[in-house]
Amino acid sequence: MSVGFAPEEIATGEPTRSARLKWVVVVNDGIGPGPATNAAICVAAATAREVGGLAGPDGKDAGGAVHPGLPWAGCSVLRGSAEDLRRLRERAGGSDDVFVADMPAAAQRTRVYDEYLEALGTSPPEGIEYSAVSVVGPRNRVAKLVKGLPLLG
Repeated sequence: MSVGFAPEEIATGEPTRSARLKWVVVVNDGIGPGPATNAAICVAAATAREVGGLAGPDGKDAGGAVHPGLPWAGCSVLRGSAEDLRRLRERAGGSDDVFVADMPAAAQRTRVYDEYLEALGTSPPEGIEYSAVSVVGPRNRVAKLVKGLPLLG
């Protein structure tokens, strides 16, 4: 089952809280601001590629320049401990109606993607440390998964 918005669900004239799905990105609060920003952007890119209907339509400014569509349903960026991220990844990954994108810390320790894939392939699941985890799913379920995690700031 794929997670996303059907065309008739895209309601750009309504508050983000009215969207059926909720999107959160949780960043490891044990890493610096540069790696945290990088990790959040990377998991957001993976999420936007896989979850249909997240981006609203393009907009034009008064001069006619086009600005690409942004997430119309919003996205909360939160922070949590390495253990919070591991638990979130585990709990969210077990649901068919929830999409999860993660960035293992190994991705930030390598400069060659194939080396990252090799490191990931030799890592036992319980030994993976996450820099960020992105989750999209039913609003109530996602809220429950991230309950108590503060905004990144």
